[in-house]
Amino acid sequence: MDTFRFYCPIVVRFSDLDAYGHVNNSRYLTYLEQGRVEYLTHLGLWDGHSVLESGFILADVHIAFREPIRLGQDIRVGVRVTRLGRKSLQVEQNIEESPSGQIKASATVVLVAYDYHILQSVLIPEAWREIVAKFEDIPLKK
Repeated sequence: MDTFRFYCPIVVRFSDLDAYGHVNNSRYLTYLEQGRVEYLTHLGLWDGHSVLESGFILADVHIAFREPIRLGQDIRVGVRVTRLGRKSLQVEQNIEESPSGQIKASATVVLVAYDYHILQSVLIPEAWREIVAKFEDIPLKK
């Protein structure tokens, strides 16, 4: 896959900067999280209100930092699901300069379907799997 079907614009704030004048590496995680939240909301899988109803928990994340991000840069986060399992999904993300597409960081994330009321992993609802599969054009394995 070369392109993302979903992008989330990010505003770089002064408070995101570290002593070196570029975005602190911890903020990259925040940008990636915001991209995933916007993705789930865009697909209608979360209403953006109750965190107890979000249905996913972060299980694993790997980030490759490529270029510093500075104040005033137009940044966006690309989000796509590349593997859709029964209880988890793999998400690839890029933080890139917009509109050039220059990659500032890339990440691979694993999200696990999670019920925050009973505090355990659960199956991804079939309707959610169908929505993601259709949006990403991923074959849905039964």
